Amino acid sequence: MIIDQWELGKTDRGKAEELHIALQEVVDPELGLNIVQLGLVRNVEMQADSALVTMILTTPFCPYAPQLMEACRSKAEETLGIPTRIEMGREFWDRSMMEDDAVDWGLY
Repeated sequence: MIIDQWELGKTDRGKAEELHIALQEVVDPELGLNIVQLGLVRNVEMQADSALVTMILTTPFCPYAPQLMEACRSKAEETLGIPTRIEMGREFWDRSMMEDDAVDWGLY
């Protein structure tokens, strides 16, 4: 499960599971899959008084990047109850990052 890779998953499994569920509501409008299924959320860290979410996009030219990033930030902040910021990761997305159930959709 992807939360095993998040820092939050190692420090507060319950919060990580809550966030994993909440972020499933953030759907990429082009693909119709959520950002968790696609593997776009690469890390979540809790800091002293804020959270940091590292995410990537399926393409550097994603037309929905601002909306996806803001929806992710907003949902994480609502779920974690602390100010949250989004940082763009440097990885390039590929389909191996998708959760198993997303691969079953047959899009890739």
